[in-house]
Amino acid sequence: MTVALVSFQVGILAILLEALRRRDAAAATNALVSFAVTLLPAAVEYVAEARFGASIAFGTDLPLWIAIAGFLHAVGMLGPYDSVWWWDHLTHLVSAALVAALVYAGFLVLTPALGWWQIGLLTICVTFVVGVLWELLEIIARRVGIRYDVEPVLVHYGWRDTAFDLVFDVLGALLVVLFDLRLFVPVADQSLESRGVTVIGASVLVFAVALVVLGLDARSGES
Repeated sequence: MTVALVSFQVGILAILLEALRRRDAAAATNALVSFAVTLLPAAVEYVAEARFGASIAFGTDLPLWIAIAGFLHAVGMLGPYDSVWWWDHLTHLVSAALVAALVYAGFLVLTPALGWWQIGLLTICVTFVVGVLWELLEIIARRVGIRYDVEPVLVHYGWRDTAFDLVFDVLGALLVVLFDLRLFVPVADQSLESRGVTVIGASVLVFAVALVVLGLDARSGES
């Protein structure tokens, strides 16, 4: 565990305390989830070994990237999402790029017969679909909040905002593909060797879903 990772985790916990001090339930919930997601790599390593006898080492890059995305998101929930015009775009870019990097590594290992451009296109499409699903979740959360007269944890800011969100999701995926970012390929390789397609597929799925829970763009405020 690196100093950088611990620093971002401590930062998220500090934001959680500040959200509780403000009695901001949405910000506190998102900070808590953001911190929990930073622990997922270690949890998956433990479960893979204890339950399946598979040795998987994610290293420090994955949890650090998750922690950075979580920190940006948690900070944004305290106000920058509403007061700093580019904060939302930055958070989307970082989070979407992480999802894309995981998906890209999975495709590189599982579909070696495909060409670079085909894998790149698949990566961009999957990242875009994840972004669309998240936007739909925001809309549902908003409607549920209105129906039950409670503050929604996720808020939909309108179709213009949705369009910008998806643009930056695709941009994050494009950067991963264009720079041929293979940061997580070693993880995919060792997972495949240790337990086959099931383990690597489940690992990629877990972290893709984790990023959705973390929020490609979960914000507080009014539409």
